[in-house]
Amino acid sequence: MADGAGRWGRRAVLRRAGLLAGGALVGAGVTAQSTWIADRRLPLAGGPASATVGGDAQQVGDGEVSVVWGARTGQRLVALTFDDGPRPQWTPMVLDTLERYAVPATFFLVGQRVRQHAGLLRGRLGRHEVGNHSWAHHDLARHDADEVHEDLSRAHDAIAEGVGAAPRLLRPPYGHLGGAVLHAAARLDYRLVLWSFQMAEARFPDDPAGHARRVVAGVRPGMILLAHDVGDARRLVALRGLPDMITGLRGRGFTFVTVSELLRQAGAPQPGG
Repeated sequence: MADGAGRWGRRAVLRRAGLLAGGALVGAGVTAQSTWIADRRLPLAGGPASATVGGDAQQVGDGEVSVVWGARTGQRLVALTFDDGPRPQWTPMVLDTLERYAVPATFFLVGQRVRQHAGLLRGRLGRHEVGNHSWAHHDLARHDADEVHEDLSRAHDAIAEGVGAAPRLLRPPYGHLGGAVLHAAARLDYRLVLWSFQMAEARFPDDPAGHARRVVAGVRPGMILLAHDVGDARRLVALRGLPDMITGLRGRGFTFVTVSELLRQAGAPQPGG
C-alpha cells in the first residue's frame, strides 16, 4: 500500500510538474502577448523611441543628423566644453579664467538660464561658441519628437536673442539620445555633440591639482572635454584646476579650439552647409 501510494504520489508530482511546465509555456506566451500589448500602449511609435513622426513627409531639414564624440585628427587639438549654464554661481569665474589664458571653449547653454542671466555672457563670448542644451535641462529622451522640437526651439530662440549668436550644436541633457531627439535635431539642422573625456571631480575631493593632472595625462588629439559651470561645490575641483589643466595641456603641445573648429580642422562636414 505504501509502495502504491508512493507510485501514485510520484505520478501526481510528475503530472503536476507537466501541468506547471505547460502552464509556464502558456504563461510565457501570455506574458509575451501582454508585453506586446503594453508596448503598443507605450509611446514608442511616434514617442521617444521613434525617429519618425506620422505617415506623412518627415520635416527634417536636410534629412540627416550626425553625432560626434570627438574628431579623428593627428593634430594636437582639444575642445573644452561647459554644460548647464549660465548662472552667477561659477560662469563668470570660468569666463575670467578662459580670458586670462586666451582659451576658446564651447558653452552648451540652458535656454531658461540664458533668459534669466544673459547679462553674464553678453560681450564675453568673442572667442567662444554656444550650443543648445535644452530649455530647462529635462531628459529629452523621455519626450516625443514634437515636444523635443518645441523645447529645443524655445531654447534656440532664447540663446540667439540672449547672446546674439544662434546655436548650431546640440548636446542633450545627460547625453541621452532617443529617436525623438534625433528627429528634432535633424529638423533644426543641428549637429549632436557628446564628449570623449569627462571631468571626474568626485575622485579628487579638495585636490584641483590632482584632478588637473588626470585630465592632462588622459587627453588625446581630437578629444572633446566635458566640464560644467553649474552644479554643487564638488565641481569646483575641476574649475579651480583649470589653470593647471590649461598650462599642462599646452605643455604637451595641445591647442584649445571650439568644437566647430575641431571638426572643421578634422575635415568633418558642418551643419548648415
